[in-house]
Amino acid sequence: MTSPLLSLPGAVAAEGVDAGVAAHYGSLYGEQIALARGEGFVDLSHRDVIRVSGPDRLTWLHSLTTQHLTDLPPRQWTGVLVLSPQGHVEHAFYGYDDGEAFLAHTEPGAAAALVQFLDRMRFMMRVEVAEATSELAVTWRPRDGTDPVDGGPYAAYELVPRDQLATYAAAAGPAAGLWAFEALRIARGEPRLGLDTDHRTIPNEAGWIGPAVHLDKGCYRGQETVARVHTLGRPPRRLTLLHLDGSENRLPAVGAELLHDGRSVGFVGTSARHHELGPIALALVKRNVPLDVQLEVDGLPAAQEVLVDPEVGLHVRPKLR
Repeated sequence: MTSPLLSLPGAVAAEGVDAGVAAHYGSLYGEQIALARGEGFVDLSHRDVIRVSGPDRLTWLHSLTTQHLTDLPPRQWTGVLVLSPQGHVEHAFYGYDDGEAFLAHTEPGAAAALVQFLDRMRFMMRVEVAEATSELAVTWRPRDGTDPVDGGPYAAYELVPRDQLATYAAAAGPAAGLWAFEALRIARGEPRLGLDTDHRTIPNEAGWIGPAVHLDKGCYRGQETVARVHTLGRPPRRLTLLHLDGSENRLPAVGAELLHDGRSVGFVGTSARHHELGPIALALVKRNVPLDVQLEVDGLPAAQEVLVDPEVGLHVRPKLR
């Protein structure tokens, strides 16, 4: 869906999977700095939105997903994953319950498959699942943390009636583009499903333990893999923040091979130019790659900054009697 905010002065449209919103409004670093100061908003209205309604919605979603949802406070944002039986991440969505429905956003174009999966799992539960992208638009606005519902890594997202998006922009401005948002998101270490992950990704690798995976809840599909890796082993790969060499004016493509001494050790996901850190990227790196070695992607040297501890599972041991 094409955002009406592309008509704002200076708006330059994004491309690819993020087409439909502005990449920037004429000042990449200025927009980043404003967001970092807690000013303005980002138009993410190209993202898909779903609605799950009905009296059984939270207990039903609780049983299907990685998140503890039965005691979710009203309007508290949370991350939710759906895993395969082998523990691989199939769907990721972020939302809250407003007392009548659980509303959540996901990657552009991902809602149809998510709704289809959830609809197949309804059985006799009193729930209804529908896509709501045509009704609700996603935005992101920095939070100061003073409001009780502002906690958590996803609380800066908002869902706005799509027909009120222009009115919202006039009140929330100045507008910042997707390039500014992506630079700050990558620096936070917040992965995007399908861009910073692949079909083999498990939550332990991508930093989703905690923000989107609750370790003290009942069974759900894929739980055995998550629990085993967390308590007894090491994740096969680890999400890493790469600091790229900035001498060349280019960024690696999503999916570019990551090398160490000419050997493939992972792949690069999203990348951006950060106003303080310079060119950065997220990557999934094999566990056994030393943390202090320099890597290479698309001919660019890359230094590592740890986001996911390669031995996180060794810090937790089950209590044996």
